Amino acid sequence: MEYRSFSRYIIYLALFLTALCSLPSTVCALSVEKIVFTDSVTIGGRPVPLRNAAPLHYMNVIKVYVAALYLPEGVTADTVLSDVPKRLELQYLIAIKGSDFGKGAEPTLEQNLTPSELARLRGRIDRLNATYRDVTPGERYALTYLPGRGTELALNGTPLTVIEGADFAAAYFGIWLGRTPYSQKLKRELLKGR
Repeated sequence: MEYRSFSRYIIYLALFLTALCSLPSTVCALSVEKIVFTDSVTIGGRPVPLRNAAPLHYMNVIKVYVAALYLPEGVTADTVLSDVPKRLELQYLIAIKGSDFGKGAEPTLEQNLTPSELARLRGRIDRLNATYRDVTPGERYALTYLPGRGTELALNGTPLTVIEGADFAAAYFGIWLGRTPYSQKLKRELLKGR
């Protein structure tokens, strides 16, 4: 009698957990530093799965944000900057002024782009930088690239701007995923998958 009850309990528990993980919720999502990222996002009407999430440490001491990368299946480290849908979500653990985002991005852009590439993209980079707002801990920026549309910058789910061009997306996502990213460790973590 006790064995049957226990067996039935295990079966019900397994069914419950399976049902829970099939729901479109954050129950089965990834949590890093107590920050939850959903298992997939919708880009252009299609689901794009979470590749991985990881924290960024400034000078290996200060935790600045936790980043999450969403990429279609089959996209490799070599093709991540190609003309494919992608999203990078950054949830901040410290306050940052809006004017500091462009200043922080500039050195990495300069390392990854030739002077002529940077000059060609300058107007679009400046438009994006002018859109950034101050953030406080717990707020989240998302950069979402949809081929044919452009790169959308959103703060806490509210779209702020869209910058056109696959070349812009490759350059800007290159800050995190390019040849010389801001952090090689973060790039490795985001691209290795879960």
